[in-house]
Amino acid sequence: MSNEKNLQIPSVTPWVAPLLGGLVAFRRELHANPELSFVEYKTTERILTALRAVGLEPVALEETGAYVDIGTGPIALGLRADIDALPILEETGLEYASVVDGVAHSCGHDIHTTVMLGVSKALKAMDDAGELGGRIRVIFQPAEEKMPGGALSVIAAGVLDDVPRILALHCEPRIDAGKIGTRIGAITSASDTIKIELTGRGGHTSRPHLTEDLVFAMSQIAINVPAVLGRRIDVRSAVSVVWGQIHAGSAPNAIPATGYLAGTMRCLDGEAWEGAGDLLDEVVRQVATPYGVEVKLEHTRGVPPVINSEHETDLIEDSARAELGSPAIVLTPQSMGGEDFAWMTNKVPGAMMRLGTRTPGGETYDLHRGDYIPDETAIEVGVTVMTAAAVRAIIQSELPTH
Repeated sequence: MSNEKNLQIPSVTPWVAPLLGGLVAFRRELHANPELSFVEYKTTERILTALRAVGLEPVALEETGAYVDIGTGPIALGLRADIDALPILEETGLEYASVVDGVAHSCGHDIHTTVMLGVSKALKAMDDAGELGGRIRVIFQPAEEKMPGGALSVIAAGVLDDVPRILALHCEPRIDAGKIGTRIGAITSASDTIKIELTGRGGHTSRPHLTEDLVFAMSQIAINVPAVLGRRIDVRSAVSVVWGQIHAGSAPNAIPATGYLAGTMRCLDGEAWEGAGDLLDEVVRQVATPYGVEVKLEHTRGVPPVINSEHETDLIEDSARAELGSPAIVLTPQSMGGEDFAWMTNKVPGAMMRLGTRTPGGETYDLHRGDYIPDETAIEVGVTVMTAAAVRAIIQSELPTH
């Protein structure tokens, strides 16, 4: 931005470095005690306790989650972390592995929460020293993993009403620790859930004409629905229907009377996602009609895509460049995963950065895997970049506009 080229923005490293040992310990405590969406009661209490311990006054949300303001004046920037875990069995073997059977922080939300706690503490120290000069709101959001997402409850509570712009981060196991990934435009996909139940007359496989050949009808839906959508929607929107479940029958020589398909529809374009929802329902019924089966369709709208705005992506990149150097910034690929931060970027301009968590030269994991082990040095990177972005946002908010 031309009107800030000559600004001298101090490094935040002196404010971040003293926090790191305590943050790693806090993250390990969260990791060992994960909680599922909308039941993050102990997680919320840990966050509130840690914030109050440095003199902050966090506000608990109605069920779980919280937010805290640091500094005074109009809010210059919102920062968001998601706090829930997944119903996954942890397989890391770490000494601080989950003690909750079948629940694990396998998406890195313990890292996200720890980073934003660190940012809150660093900004509080700066404010106490008279070095902040503005106000930042940090949001600890529940239930990202439960569609359509806890972000909607945060918005409904009015937490974003006075927030002019917002940033978030997400662990990325395909990027080395020490680096971040950014991109302008869609960074995640819209995501819907599709469930289809079919019923018809069953019968012997030697006489399919006396039945509604339900298995054949299912196969046509499974193959042709994605194909038809791919021809009726602009291919640049990247609409993708993928089936995860197909069940029918119990014998090789019997046509069943019931069957079930379930999958997801994903899309990188918000407008195309809106239209694809109605079209999907229409196409499913059109494909099924010739076979005489009855269709019960449950199409659950999930989340829109996260669209990173140019100015907020610049804010992240400028902050990372100043603190880490240009080589630390890489172009991240688009993800077809869903992320409820999209509801927030639909309300105010925002951006999500990818936080590299792969140990350089080490194993490449994937998210939502029970053996996912993020490199904890990523915490320092996340806190540094997000704290620097907060400071820069305050300074930008005070610049004259033209």
